[in-house]
Amino acid sequence: MDPSDPGFYRDLLDALSDGVYLVDQDRRITYWSKGAERLTGYPADKVVGRRCRDGILNHVDGAGVQLCRTRCPLRDTMHDGQDRQARVYLRHRGGHRVPVSVRALPLCDAAGKITGAVETFTDDTTVTDLNDRLAELQRLALADPLTGLGNRRHLEQQLQIWMEHQNRYQWTFGLLFLDIDHFKAVNDRYGHDIGDDVLRMVAATLSHTVRAGDPVARYGGEEFVVVLPHADRVAVQESAERLRALIAQSRLFVHRRRVAVTVSIGATLVEPEDTAASVLSRADTLLYTAKTTGRNRVCLD
Repeated sequence: MDPSDPGFYRDLLDALSDGVYLVDQDRRITYWSKGAERLTGYPADKVVGRRCRDGILNHVDGAGVQLCRTRCPLRDTMHDGQDRQARVYLRHRGGHRVPVSVRALPLCDAAGKITGAVETFTDDTTVTDLNDRLAELQRLALADPLTGLGNRRHLEQQLQIWMEHQNRYQWTFGLLFLDIDHFKAVNDRYGHDIGDDVLRMVAATLSHTVRAGDPVARYGGEEFVVVLPHADRVAVQESAERLRALIAQSRLFVHRRRVAVTVSIGATLVEPEDTAASVLSRADTLLYTAKTTGRNRVCLD
């Protein structure tokens, strides 16, 4: 193909696995690559012509703070001409949050005037690890059929493994017990099919946000459990707050209406005298405290 043909570069960008998009000075999207379609779930015809600040991807940081109107890398790059890199969480078309590494660079005309910007983004999720984990869970009948997470049996096995590590090697671990707030109201208002979509959305946000290898399970109903190996109190607190914030920033769209949920989280560290049952029971009690003291919060002992 002729490199002087503009289509050459479009084909080249479309061949990349990374997402790429271009914006003009008004932050209106002028190009959306095939990689961007794959990573976000949004086809180009739903995005091109819209402004990124309209909240299509609704980037947030690890604390759930929205960046599009406050600390947008593209906006700042067009303002001062400096390249920028950041780790953010975009909102997939399916509603869940996906961690991505973004890089923003200015676009200039022949005179050096900034005319727009380009952003590239790479999925930070270890997709291969997630797929391998799911395949193994399915092989052993340890996967929850609705969400694809581990099921209760999987959780019990993982807790037993980490209790043995704690007893033998004094390897500590944390445990998060999550429950979707007011989930019955979601089912009552939108129906159980939408309720199932909400469960899948929360599960996907969890899967994409925890570290590769951290066990995640659907415990039952709208309850989930995350095991955090080799975590101290600070790491447990930070992980719990990050998950809480990112779930709160996830969205489904039903008949042009946004459906959002929050979670309450009980968080704890394993103690030397604990059993698998006792650490789970303590986290459950802390979850109840989070529920009764306002919801959408973390209660850590």
